[in-house]
Amino acid sequence: MPEPTNKGAETTIIAKFKKLWKFYILQSLLAAAALAVLVLILGKDKMVIISAMGATSFIVFAMPKAASAQTRNVIGGHLVGLACGAVFYFTALPYFVEYPFAVAIAIFLMVALDVEHPPAAGTALAVVINEVSRDAFITIMVSTLVLSQCRYYLRNYLKDLV
Repeated sequence: MPEPTNKGAETTIIAKFKKLWKFYILQSLLAAAALAVLVLILGKDKMVIISAMGATSFIVFAMPKAASAQTRNVIGGHLVGLACGAVFYFTALPYFVEYPFAVAIAIFLMVALDVEHPPAAGTALAVVINEVSRDAFITIMVSTLVLSQCRYYLRNYLKDLV
């Protein structure tokens, strides 16, 4: 019995790539440039906290029209993640309870407050694992502002790539 082929999907992927390849390259380079600016401004000692911004940059530059890429969701979602991580950072619960519950409560609040931004769950986890400080807050907020403003000002030039 012959194996089923996926030629239709392959053809669609190739056609989409041929049509948007310039945007794939441009938007990937824009994401790299935005993250480079963040790394230069914030320094390499904040890499664990800023790692959630890698996922945010994917959403902002590969899916700029998505709801989760909107400024309200990027900033609001990361604020929720920051708050949830901070709350659980100060609890005396074991880490195997703190870490998953920081993420779970962040997800719940993002959905309830209509500020869904999946990478912000990573912010909650990064904060509960690493630190709660003024520097962490500034790092997260500067990062979200830079990335969301890049998307806002480039919105007429960015295409949804997924």
